[in-house]
Order: sequence, then structure tokens, then C-alpha cells
Amino acid sequence: MNFMSTVKNSLLEGFYPAGWDMEKIDACCEKGVAREAFWNKDFNPIPCQDIHEFDAKMGHEIALQIKLSRDKGEKLAMIIPVGPMGMYRWAVYFLKEWNVCCDHVYTFNMDEWADENGNTLDSKDPASFECSMKEAFFNKLGELTIPENQRNFATKENLPTYPGKLAALKAEGARLILIFGIGRMCHIAFWEPQFGGEFASDEEWLAQEYRIGAKLHPLTIEQNALTSFKSRTTLVPCRANTVGPGLMFKADYIIGGCDGALGRGMGWQGMSFLMTLHHGPCRWVTSSYIPTMPGKLFYLEELAGPLVPDVN
Repeated sequence: MNFMSTVKNSLLEGFYPAGWDMEKIDACCEKGVAREAFWNKDFNPIPCQDIHEFDAKMGHEIALQIKLSRDKGEKLAMIIPVGPMGMYRWAVYFLKEWNVCCDHVYTFNMDEWADENGNTLDSKDPASFECSMKEAFFNKLGELTIPENQRNFATKENLPTYPGKLAALKAEGARLILIFGIGRMCHIAFWEPQFGGEFASDEEWLAQEYRIGAKLHPLTIEQNALTSFKSRTTLVPCRANTVGPGLMFKADYIIGGCDGALGRGMGWQGMSFLMTLHHGPCRWVTSSYIPTMPGKLFYLEELAGPLVPDVN
């Protein structure tokens, strides 16, 4: 007896995206981190024993890529998330230790809470992603920080300028790095799995560059209630502005993180992590494209399974 054998005529029938094959998803949960034929040869999952190792390794990787571009005299564009957040503390530490000035870096925050019309929270609101980025990263870098006119946030007015700005930077020889976490519904940024049903092909889906006032999946709302709002669902907006695959998946290098373990054997990200690794590219599972790109995906070891009930 399991989900597949009991979902018919239940309250969850039709709740998950139409393109989700639950039998296939269940099989992904049995595979650990074994390499797949469709992975990029330079894509590697990096295990971490605990959150402290995870934060330090991700922060080091971010700082290292900034330093490498600085040393080469090239511009660096980064599509960045608000979360995982501990990585920014370590990125600041390494950049200050190495005395790396970040005036060659251009940042593009991947998403922001919004209403139906794409209006966003005030930038000083503690719940806004812009405020979080300034407090966690930009302000803490001090005189080494990224210039304010090179920081981009996903407002209704600015998000549509991302494609042109990124294209211009790439034309000037800039590298593009995607930094990300993976949502419970396998989103990257807030590009949700149900969007797959709006397009006739994966190619059409892959061309989408951004969305204003995107409808978020109910499980995305609950994930954020648990991880960012101390369980208070009533504070979580139901929409967001977000970049799409047409920008994210043009990155030259990726730095990802899965830290969704809650303690006492509980976690929310194990299935999402293993779907990402093993499902294979598909517009119904946004993160399924991640292993096709060069870079690193850091993860807490317990998320790799076995994903079975804990009887201890």
C-alpha cells in the first residue's frame, strides 16, 4: 500500500503536475548518487556531512569562482538565490581573506515575492529577497562589494531587462554562473513544474526567459512557510517574479545546494534531490536539467537515502 495504489478518488488525485510519473519518481528515490548517462561530464554532486560543512563548501565555491574571474580579468555575471543562506557568510569570509574586489561582478537575483501584477515588497521589508541579499552578502563585503549599479533585483520593471543585460555581458566575454537551491517541487528559482503544461514542447519551454507574477505551487508555499516563515503560511505570498529556463540554463557553470534536512530523521528535499539526479531532462521537472550542465551540486549526505521510514 502506497501513494500510487491509494491516490485514486483521494484529495490528492490531480494535485501533482500532470507530467509527473509517480512510478518513475519512486524509482529515482532508490538510486542514490550513481551517475547517469545524460549527466554532463563535468557535473558532480558533492557530499557534505552536516550543514556547517555544506555552508563552508558552497561559500568557498562561490568566492573561488569570483576570484578566478578576477584573476583572468573577465567580467562575471551571477544569477543568485536567497537560500541556501549560510553560504554567503562563508563567501564573504573567503573574499575578505583573499582581498578580492568584486567590482567585476554583476548579480541578477533570480526571483522576488510578488502580487498578481508583479508588484514586489518594499526593498526594506525583511521578507524581501532584496533586503535579505543586502544584509547577508552585499553589505558584509564592505569596500570589496559589488557596485550597486551592477546589482539586479527581480522587480516588475527590472526583470524584463535581464535578457538584454546578460546578452550584453556575454558579448563582452563575461562568464555566467547559476547559483541555486532546489525546491520541494523541483523548481529552480520559482519556475514551477506545472508550467510544463503550458507548452507544446521542451524546446518551447526552454526558451522562456522570465515570468511576472507567477503562480506558485501549493507545496512551494508550504515549503517556504516551514523554511523561511517559521510555519506561518499566512505570511507567504502566493506569487513571485522569476527568471526562467531561457536564462538559467544558459549558464557556463553551476553551483547548487540541497540542505533540506530538518533533524530527527526528518527532511523535505530528499526526493527532490534524487529526482534532479535521475529523472532525465523534462519540462515537468525543472531541476532535471541541472545534471546536464557543468558544475557542482552540494548536498547533505542523508538526502541521498535510503528514503525509507525511520523505525528507530
